[in-house]
Amino acid sequence: MVHSEILIPTHAPPGFSDRSTLWNSVEKIEKSRAAQLAREIEIALPVELDREEQIRLVRTYVRDTFVSSGMCADFSIHDKGDGNPHAHIMLTLRSLKENGEWGAKCRKEYDLDGRGQRIRLPGGDFKSHRVNTTNWNDPGKAEAWRAAWAEYANRALEQKELPQRIDHRSYARQGIEKVPTVHMGVAATQMERRGIPTEKGVVNREIAAQNRLLKEIKARITRLYNWSKQQAAKPEEKRSVWEQLQQAQAAAKPTTRYGKVKALKESAALFNFLQENGISSMPELHAKVTAMQTQYYTLRGEIAAIGRQIDQLDERLAMWKQYSENRVSHQRLAALKPKTRETYRAGLALYDAATRYLDGLKASGEKITPKEWRAEAEHLTINEKAFYQKMKAMRADIQAVEKIRKTADELARSEKFRDRKQEPER
Repeated sequence: MVHSEILIPTHAPPGFSDRSTLWNSVEKIEKSRAAQLAREIEIALPVELDREEQIRLVRTYVRDTFVSSGMCADFSIHDKGDGNPHAHIMLTLRSLKENGEWGAKCRKEYDLDGRGQRIRLPGGDFKSHRVNTTNWNDPGKAEAWRAAWAEYANRALEQKELPQRIDHRSYARQGIEKVPTVHMGVAATQMERRGIPTEKGVVNREIAAQNRLLKEIKARITRLYNWSKQQAAKPEEKRSVWEQLQQAQAAAKPTTRYGKVKALKESAALFNFLQENGISSMPELHAKVTAMQTQYYTLRGEIAAIGRQIDQLDERLAMWKQYSENRVSHQRLAALKPKTRETYRAGLALYDAATRYLDGLKASGEKITPKEWRAEAEHLTINEKAFYQKMKAMRADIQAVEKIRKTADELARSEKFRDRKQEPER
């Protein structure tokens, strides 16, 4: 951990600036042992910013996004030196009243019939449901927080005149440029440990491969972008890129037959790449790399958009399954006494939650069509794989530019060595 800080609303007790005081107060207000005490958010920090800039960025984002809404925030920045600096943000779940006391998480609200009257259940109680006192748990809130982080981070990158940008749409799944793996569960985890493949395990391995691909492509393009930008800014070279490559390869002078054949093949491939893309100078090469970078972010955006649609459909299908599995049980238990129904509270709660979700879809004009949802999810998955294939295809152009960079660097080193040898002795 390289930095730790607590931010609180202006009307919060001053003692909450102390970590122990804050979280002891949070724990004390909760009566249930199983109560959730905090919400944790993890964000990846732009490596292009220095430490002070990273701290300032996180502080501003947390203050404007969470603390201004009434949350207390405890954040820490971690950096193991592995190129993955990140921040952990712990947020309180209860709002603070103006007097500095904790407010309720939710309140009871009675269901009403068409005449506006309470609905009495067979057992004598009135039908009701719980309503959150804040919108912090709304499904769209996480997306809004991710979008806000992307906005703040991109603003900081822009101020430093850096080309890199964060697309919040690809992070939805836990972090910033990664697709999260699915939750394995105890049973699946144990099977995987014993060497037994599971459906979730297969999915997670595929997601891991996709994440590696995105990380690899971005890293390689970023390196090439920085190099080509530097080369393009140098005084104009009279020699074309192709002439420089020829001179570099001539200086290499492979001695074996295999080396000569390999050099000829590489030369032909690079010549075709330069000719097909209309590249004769370093500024033109930089323009090509810039276009490749744009293509990467476009593809990543398309993948992210499809991912959001698939997530939405998966949620709908999960809620439909939850509704279907508990519908019969709900009908049977409706006639039981309240005390007896209490035993089956979990199943009833699942049914009620699914019912409210599906009713919400109906109210917004959506039709409940599980078969169509499933078919659409399958179609989107096919499209997602196609975009990943396009991402893989970028490797050919990346490799070509990397060879040009390698050859250009070798030529620069050889010319520098030659100039040194030609310098007169003093």
